[in-house]
Order: sequence, then structure tokens, then C-alpha cells
Amino acid sequence: MSNVKYIPDPIGSYQPDDCVFLLRDLSKQSLEMSNEERERLIQSGTHYSEMLPIEYQPSKEYLKLFHQTLAAYAKRIAIAVGVVAEQINMQKGLENLVLVSLARAGTPIGVLIKRYLQEHYHENIPHYSISIIRGKGFDETAISYILEKHPDANIQFIDGWTGKGAITKELDQSCMIYNEKHGTLIESDLVVLADPGHCSSLYGTREDFLIPSACLNSTVSGLVSRTISNDNLLEKEDFHGAKFYQELQDDDVSNLYVDEISVYFQHIADEVRSILVERLLEDTTPTWLGMKAVEAIQKEMEIPDVNLIKPGIGETTRVLLRRVPWKILINPTCIDDLEHVLLLAKDKNIPIEEYPNMSYSCCGLIKRV
Repeated sequence: MSNVKYIPDPIGSYQPDDCVFLLRDLSKQSLEMSNEERERLIQSGTHYSEMLPIEYQPSKEYLKLFHQTLAAYAKRIAIAVGVVAEQINMQKGLENLVLVSLARAGTPIGVLIKRYLQEHYHENIPHYSISIIRGKGFDETAISYILEKHPDANIQFIDGWTGKGAITKELDQSCMIYNEKHGTLIESDLVVLADPGHCSSLYGTREDFLIPSACLNSTVSGLVSRTISNDNLLEKEDFHGAKFYQELQDDDVSNLYVDEISVYFQHIADEVRSILVERLLEDTTPTWLGMKAVEAIQKEMEIPDVNLIKPGIGETTRVLLRRVPWKILINPTCIDDLEHVLLLAKDKNIPIEEYPNMSYSCCGLIKRV
């Protein structure tokens, strides 16, 4: 394999040992646009990865809700992290293991898995965060960089949650293309904390529960923007880009988030073991159940483009933070998990509709513009 000629920029607010971002820093570029302007461009054919939304600045009420949610869910998240970390160990072992999280939603989860393995197995597993973009694939330069640093790397990809499974499919395709090109044998299996879409066989839970890091943007993901792939700004074989919002450091809760969850790693062995025993008896084969619910919504509500439907708590939150929502569907049986969604919808005056017949807690529908 040819030597990688690019070196990533040092960005992110995590401890360097927790995570290395393999990205080009585009902080000096002006890429932000209003949600309305971005929506018009996206729906008229411009790729979403060529521009950025304006970072949502949460109200005091919303931030208070984030901290309350983190306190309430920290142990539940720690258990889900333990379950996926133990599955990684059982399937891949720790020798030559390299954790590769998909920026941004996967990054905090990757940090947590790394810390869990350190706590329980005293192994300092390398953890990188790379870009993957729907329709464009993962950052091949980042993968080549990892393989140059770790020639025997046994790569484990990590994300936060599944929606319709678009990233799962994108990852499969990316690995196939990369392996054909370079003669490598990278496995495309994806570990997620929550798999309400039933598109992964390696998951902490299939419940669509609130992962508090979904509530915020860069301030819970190392102050890094969503990733950019824009040919006008980046050389052809360079890393994908992102902005490093150092000006938001006073609001940064990235390290607080992983610290508060990591505290529980010493106390969850029994719960993790119990879930793993049950998991051995279950058929974890992906059924893409979530996609069936999405297709039903698309048909019932006569939505022409499936990309306008964003299922699950994480994706619905993203719709409210950085797209132009039409309405939010909520599963009334999951109302206790949806306080932040209801708050955001109220703030933005977005209608809420009850829709019980889905495997998700909620679903965000994007407005046609």
C-alpha cells in the first residue's frame, strides 16, 4: 500500500488518548447556512456534505434537560456500552483491535467502548474517528492512514444508533470497494449502542431509547462539526473535513458526558452478563424491521422521497436541530423518553402527531420545499 501523504489536523476537545480524529480542519471556511437555505439546496440536488447547518445554541431549559437526562440514563448507557464492548471482545479479541467510530454520533460511543475495555481488560485500544457520508462512502484516506499505523489492524466500526440503515449499507459498500482496490479484508460489521431499525447484529439494545449525546451537536462530540466532503475545499486524496468550534469551549460537555457514564463501568458486571446470556439465545440477524415501518409511513402519508423520513430518537432530534421539519410522529408508549423532542418541537412550533404502529419511539418528517 502506498504511503499516505496526508497527516490529519489535531482537532477535537477529547483527551488525545481517548480519540484521534482523522479529519482536515476547515475552521477558517464559512460553510454554515440557515436550515431553510440548506433544505432548498439539498432538495434541489446539492449534497448535504458540502455545507453545514448553523450550530444550534440550546436554551438554558434545554441544557438543563440534557443534564437531567444524562443523570437518568448514564447507567443504562454504561450497560449498553458494556454489552457491545464484550461482544467485540468475544468476536474479535483485543489483540490488533482498532476502534473506528463514525463521526459524529459514533465518536462518544467509541470513547466509551475504549474506556470500558481499558477498565475491564487493562488494554489501551487505539480509537480513531473518521468520516462516512451517505452517497459518498467512508474516508478512504483515513482507513489507509489507520492501516499504515497498524498494519495488522482488526478494525471495528462504531456508530451511535441506527435509523433506516443507510449508513450500515454505505459501510458495506465502502468496505467492498476499498478491499477490492487495496487487497485488504476489512470487515464491515457495525456496532451500535441502539438498533431500533434492526439493521445490525451487534448492538447494546434494540429499544429506541434516548442517548443523551443525540440531544446536542458539537458540544457533546469533541467540538467537531458534522463532516464535510467538498471538492472545492479539499484535495482529491485528502481527509474529509470538519470544523473545530473552539469558540464553544465554555459550553463543551464532551468530556463530562463520557466521564459521567464511565463511572458506572465498575458496577455493571452482573447486568452486562445477564444481557449477554440472553443475547446468546436470541436470533440477532438484522430483519430491517424499521425500514418496513418507514415504508408504511411513506405510503400512508404520500411522501415522495424516503430521505424525507428520519426515524428514531437520534434522527428525529437531528431533523429538529438542523433540517426543516414538517411534523413529528411520536409513539405514545414511549412518551417518557421524548421530553427533549417535545420541547424542541414546541420551540419551533412543529406539529406532533401520535403514531403507535412503529418500532421507533418517534419519527421526524422533513418538509418539502
